[in-house]
Amino acid sequence: MLVDSHCHLDYPEFSDLDAVNGRAANAGVGAMLTIGTELSKFPGVLAVAEKRENIWCTVGTHPNNASSEPLVEVETLLGHAKHPKVVGFGETGLDYYRENAPHDIQQQSFRTHLTAAREAGLPVIVHTRDCDDDTIGILEDEYAKGAFSGLIHCFSSSESFARRALDLGFYISVSGIITFKSAGSLRDVISTVPLDRLLVETDAPYLAPEPYRGKGNEPAYTRFTAEKVAEVKGVDFKALETATTDNFFKLFSKANRGQL
Repeated sequence: MLVDSHCHLDYPEFSDLDAVNGRAANAGVGAMLTIGTELSKFPGVLAVAEKRENIWCTVGTHPNNASSEPLVEVETLLGHAKHPKVVGFGETGLDYYRENAPHDIQQQSFRTHLTAAREAGLPVIVHTRDCDDDTIGILEDEYAKGAFSGLIHCFSSSESFARRALDLGFYISVSGIITFKSAGSLRDVISTVPLDRLLVETDAPYLAPEPYRGKGNEPAYTRFTAEKVAEVKGVDFKALETATTDNFFKLFSKANRGQL
């Protein structure tokens, strides 16, 4: 099976969770990770994860919400992470493209999530857009204080950034962007990432892959991304499917694979 390692199933587009899950299963997507972006809405994220054995969740504040939400605290994150369905933190990171929050507030929030990841021993999901130097700088600075694990979500950065993230032990998660005709440089970078460090995701309801680009996205479409990644890596689909699923459960070790 495949795992959609990043989607937003608490969004209204997915009100019929049974139908979403059914289409995913028919496409060979057997598990999903639904992502927290606002602490104030975390109860809704958790409620989705509690409905099905094959769905887990994370808790955190997206950088675009870093100033509109109460400033996140380590103790709050750690408290939520005690729940068996919460397997990581985020998404967090930096976003200088939308400029929805001052850079210093984003950076403070980011470091708080990384501290929680270090203390809890759970992975952190990192969002970065138009700020790769600051993102990797903070990751390296915080890692020097003590190790933590994580992934770069919806990867669209440079080979240099990927290499530095991999050097920290991070994983790279690939979205439907890799299927876009304009994404040749991304495909070149992903071709260099070891197979045992790759995950696949949708970021649903955003970033639908070809042939659904411009339309709504959903976990079932993870398959299109996985097929393209297999092509880019020069491996058969089954090998890519096995590797990315194994990688997911290795990184998100709190997720109980045995219950699927």
